[in-house]
Amino acid sequence: MSLQGPILIIAGRPGSDLVQAFTNAGASPVVEASWAEAPSAANGIKPAAIVVCDPGISDFAAANALSQWIAAAVPYVPAVVRARDDAAPALPDALPVSDDAPVERLIARVTSAQRLRTLHATVLGRAQTLKDERNIIAELPAGDPLEDATALLVGRGRHHATLSVAIGERMGLIGALSVDTAERCLAAREVDGIVIGDGLSASAVEAFLETIATNALTRALPLALLAARGDVPALPNLVTARDPLVLLQRALPLMRARALETAMKRLLHSIEHKGMIDARTGLLNADAFGRALELAIEDAAERKTTFSLARFAFDVPLDRRIAIDTARLVSRLVRDTDFACRQDDGAILFVFGDTGLRDAHVAARRLASVLKHTMLRPGDKPGVSPAVTLATLKPGDTALSLFARVAPRPVAAE
Repeated sequence: MSLQGPILIIAGRPGSDLVQAFTNAGASPVVEASWAEAPSAANGIKPAAIVVCDPGISDFAAANALSQWIAAAVPYVPAVVRARDDAAPALPDALPVSDDAPVERLIARVTSAQRLRTLHATVLGRAQTLKDERNIIAELPAGDPLEDATALLVGRGRHHATLSVAIGERMGLIGALSVDTAERCLAAREVDGIVIGDGLSASAVEAFLETIATNALTRALPLALLAARGDVPALPNLVTARDPLVLLQRALPLMRARALETAMKRLLHSIEHKGMIDARTGLLNADAFGRALELAIEDAAERKTTFSLARFAFDVPLDRRIAIDTARLVSRLVRDTDFACRQDDGAILFVFGDTGLRDAHVAARRLASVLKHTMLRPGDKPGVSPAVTLATLKPGDTALSLFARVAPRPVAAE
């Protein structure tokens, strides 16, 4: 993907070499501005990306105004900032690039970030088409994308508690005391970033980073490494710092961008299905589930087959993050012949297509076991333990009669 213009470059002193580098890379126009000129320049040229050359801020009022402009921009406007040593970034929500990184790395970060802008523009256009054609409104969830994001924290050293609290205040958190546990978590869970703390050997960290680098599913994940040690692979979204809080300041913008990208892809998937898919969980919405169930009953009657309906209820109310993450995990386990939805009380309805009662019991136990052993609550709280009730289609059944027969008789999870 080539660079999109215009590009706004903010520098305390003229940086003609950088302007020329972006121009040679295909960006046009490339506009340079001082900190004082930055807010008015952004309003005037409506940049497709903003690059901050200075690691420090010389005009805090202008920086604050620019941050507000970036936050309100539609579609998404990426901001990239130089970061030096353990100093806080000049723009706290901008994507960081090391101050000593070559200009090619800076251009690559901007080019990569502009893919998210293109995706956002595509989603906005298709959402407008869906509204015009079917009067269905498709929107991104309100608020900070980090509210629905999940980070994996790996380590067990003296900074673990600091990192754990700081991450947990902003997003969902999965803790792994070893790289082996972390690799199992990555295989089972959907995460928006990885933070590697202290307490691990240099060889273990290097091997873990190498595993991430060679896996197409994890290579692009935001990575934050506390006090880089040994040989570190050249991963595109790796940031390092010696101070844990500065490390998170650099990592959070990358994780926010990742969470926003994931949310946009879910919304695009929902739009492609004419709003039938819940953009937050990936499951059917309640109305679509009801229609799908009625169609399944008609199809089963014609083909002389059956199916089973399971309800997964939870022993204690789940907080919002865990409830959404649980539903997303279920969406990854739905087969082509199955469909599911999340109810208002957090319970999940799951239809096992072409499945009788005996096989449905087996499938439900397996799914409950996956949830119990994968969806862990913070601290010492027990994991998510669903109680499962089942109903198998009988002659003369309707959607209402099936719902009524899903009684609270739990099937124990293994």
